[in-house]
This record gives sequence, C-alpha cells and structure tokens, in this order.
Amino acid sequence: MDDAETWPEVEKAALEKRRELVFQGATADAKISSHGGLPSSLYSLTLLNYLEVSQCPSLTELHEDIQHLSTLQSLILCRNKIAHIPVTIGSLKSLKVLDLSSNNLDLLSDGITQLLELTTLNVSCNRLEVLPDGLSNCVKLSTINMSKNRIETFPSDFYSPRLDRLSTVMASDNTLVELSRDVNKLTGLKTLDLSNNRLHEIPPNLSECPKLKEINFKGNKLNDKRLEKMVNGCQTKSILDYLRGKGREGEEKGDVGGKKKRQQQRKKREEEEDQMEDINKMVLRVLCVSEAREILTVKVSAEVKEVRPYLVCCVVRGMNLKSGNSLKRFLMAQNKLHDEICGRRTIATIATHDAQRLKGPLVYDAIPPTQLKIVPLGRKEMTAVELMRHLQLEADELRKQKKRQNVTGLHKYLELLKGKALYPCLVDAEGHVISFPPITNSEKTKIKKTTKELFLEVTSAQSLQTCKDVMDTLIEKMAELNKFTTAQGEEDGSGEEEETTPLEQTGAGETGNELVIQQVRTVDQDGNLKVVYPSKTDLTSEDSNLTVKW
Repeated sequence: MDDAETWPEVEKAALEKRRELVFQGATADAKISSHGGLPSSLYSLTLLNYLEVSQCPSLTELHEDIQHLSTLQSLILCRNKIAHIPVTIGSLKSLKVLDLSSNNLDLLSDGITQLLELTTLNVSCNRLEVLPDGLSNCVKLSTINMSKNRIETFPSDFYSPRLDRLSTVMASDNTLVELSRDVNKLTGLKTLDLSNNRLHEIPPNLSECPKLKEINFKGNKLNDKRLEKMVNGCQTKSILDYLRGKGREGEEKGDVGGKKKRQQQRKKREEEEDQMEDINKMVLRVLCVSEAREILTVKVSAEVKEVRPYLVCCVVRGMNLKSGNSLKRFLMAQNKLHDEICGRRTIATIATHDAQRLKGPLVYDAIPPTQLKIVPLGRKEMTAVELMRHLQLEADELRKQKKRQNVTGLHKYLELLKGKALYPCLVDAEGHVISFPPITNSEKTKIKKTTKELFLEVTSAQSLQTCKDVMDTLIEKMAELNKFTTAQGEEDGSGEEEETTPLEQTGAGETGNELVIQQVRTVDQDGNLKVVYPSKTDLTSEDSNLTVKW
C-alpha cells in the first residue's frame, strides 16, 4: 500500500497547497506504527509552515529529510516517544516555534543552535542532562521550557548578552546546582522558574535583571534560611529587594558609615516578612456535598463517551476578582495553563463560569453540530456549524493578510473536532449551552469583576486523572492569585469593561484570603456516581503550598 492510500491527508495537502498539517492521536499513531514512521511524501510538502505530530507513541525518531520543509515556522512534536533529532533540523531557517516536549530525548541535536529565527523552544518532560552549547546563536529566542529533565547546569554561553530577548526561562524539576552570577546579562528576563532543583544559593546579581517580574525557587534547600522562607511564601518583589539588599551589603562591607543604613534595611525586611506571614497562608476549605446549601450535580450522557468522555467540576467561593487587575491576572493565568499543562487544549480544556448565572442540574451531552446552539463569548447566538465556519473563515483571512499560517487564538483548536458527528457541550437546566469544549464558553455565564462564585469545569479525551490534575493546578493557581491580590492591597477597579450592579457592591472580601471549594457530583444517566471533586485524594501534591481543611 503506497503513501497516497495510507496517508490521504498528505496527498490532499499537496493538491490544495495547504500550509498546515496535523497528525494527532490513536488514528495517526496506528498509521505510523504500520508504516514504520511518517510517510516520505510528507517531506515534499515544501509550502508547509505548520506541522504537528502529537500523541503518537509509535513515533520514535524524526527523519533527516525534515530539512526539506524549509518554510516551516512551527514544528510541534509533543507527547510522542522521539529519542533522536537529526542535525538536519538546523536547515529549517524559518522555524520560530519548536515543541519537543514529552518525548524520550537524552540529547538535543546541535542543529537546534542553527535556528536563527527560533523564538520558542519547549523540551520539557524528556531525559536531557545538558542543553547544546551555542544557544546564544538563537538571538531571537524569547521562551525556553526545559522543565522536568535531568539538567545539572546551563550551557556555557547561556548567560550571553546576545540573548537579550530571552524573557521566559522554565527549568523546574531538574538537578541544577548553581545559578551563575552572570544571570544579570539576561537583560530581557521577565519570568524565571527554577523550582525543585538543587540550588543552595541565589546570586544577588539576579536582582539586577531590569525586567524581572516573576521568579520561583521553591523546593530548593538554600543556605540562607531567611531567603528560603521568603522563597516559599513571599512575592517576587520582596525576594528581589532582599537580594538587592544583600548585594549592597556585600559592596558596603567594611563601610562603617553604612552600618546604620543596613540595620534599618534589615529591620524593614523583617517587618515586611512578619506582615507577609498571614498573607502567605493559602487555605482551602472544602465544602462537602452533604454540607452544601445547594447540591449541584452534572449528569453525563452516554453519547459523550465517544467524543470527549471525561469531566470534573467544582464551585469556588472567595475568589477576589474585583480588585485592581485581579480579573485580568486570572484570565491570563487560565490561558497560560491552557498553553502549558493542557497542551494548547489538546490534552484538556478549562472553562470558568459565573455560578450564579447558571441553573442546575447540568447535563454533559454530545449532540449534532446543527442542533448545538450557543451564544459564544463576544458573539451572537449561532449553531456550532456556523461558529466553526466563522472561525475557519477568520483563520483563512488572517492567513492571507499575514501570508503565513495562523496558529493563535481559537483557530488552532478547530482540528480537534474535525470529522466528529457529535459535538460535546454542557447544558444547564434551562436548556442553554454554557460550554462547547474545547472551542468556547457562553456569553451567558461569562465571569466578571462582580462574580462571587465560580463554576469550574475541566474536560478531556484522555483520562479522568488528567482532568483532576489540571483542576488541582488551576485551584492552586487561584489560591496564589488571591494571595497576591491581598498582598498588593489593590483597590476595586473602576475602569474595566465588566458591568457592575448595586447588589454586588457588598460582601467583597468576606472570606479574606481563604477559598471555599464546594464539591460537585458527576453522575451517569441512571444517577450512579461517576466522580465527586474534590475528593480526599485530590489537592494533595507534596509540592503544593496549600492547606486543605475538610
């Protein structure tokens, strides 16, 4: 059997001169397994600028002919079993995004250092012990994620002034033993995550990075116990101020005239640390179903099993969305989770609703696209067919305008439902579709600054545990954001687009820094319990800084 019969997608892409091609999941994996890899005809599609092959464990290596796809701008090869990347990858001179996360890589090819247009590199969840020397050649690199590997040290040229666009470095869960004092040469650095490594010192020079806004050093056994305590609780600004003070103390050592000033600074830091003690406590109180004033249940239909079968839900109270930029931070955090642990929504999808705007019981169903009607965020009511058509037309138009493949926004999720006879949706007691995963939520339950109770929903086609893991992470992030809002002491915002009502002007901050999580039951059509979230086994990560009260 030739490539055309086994891989009709490739032939179609060639005939239509397509610029995007996606192979994903069990169907693609079966073809790769029987064919012994990706088809040779794939490498003749020289117009491609977006190629994704994901969730295909039979894919163990990338062929050197990848070099022929010279117009590629995004190469997504996540959640496979790739153990080798050929040096010819360096021939992809237009490549901007390279995602090799969740594979079996022990080494990275030096060819990666030849990708001069590269802006995003994701090699997380592999077996890497080192990164290749020469990354400073990638002068446009802005984001690198190397989390969950075995990396002991950064390359010799990693702290190069040439990497002045490098803004995000994610390197948690490795074996790093040192952060160089030259870190201050990374002048564009905004986010640095080195949690769960083997660091003993944090160089004061880190405080000299002018754009640094977010750092995470939790899970490291630091020699400076005061600093370690701050790392496990305080916000970035407090830590950087402390490091900055240590740097000045080092410069002023022996300066008798500066002794009084240093004592005052030390006293101020201690006072700030004491003030942060209560704020740093992240408390979750779980309200069990039997204690809830209103029991909310979700019934799962049999039809959804073949489309997107897994779902967990809960209700959250006490989240402060009214103060300052707290709502904006929450929405940005949700988008970040979608891009990272949710694998750009290919692994799972998060939906957040104003709980007071929906009526239970809810039904998680799967219905024909022509019958699914929703008021999408920012749009008028339409069927799923009309919505998908609108999104596709918008994606095509944007392609023409920018003369490249568009992979931003909702457009990149269209492929996930391609060819499905039924679409998943969450329907309230009034028959309103409030969620159409993984595409959009409903304008009807959109969260606003005045939202007091949030209904959280996580769906996936992979497993129930995937949904639980994502929900755990979301709730922990919400607790952190609530803590940050309290610490900042922001005033209620007044210039936002979200509307407010007199009724919502009271009761703000009733729960302080504590979040209350109300359990939600998910049952089958006969009323048999499928899952209740959270259960006693949820929200129990050792890395979590949460205190859970039942």
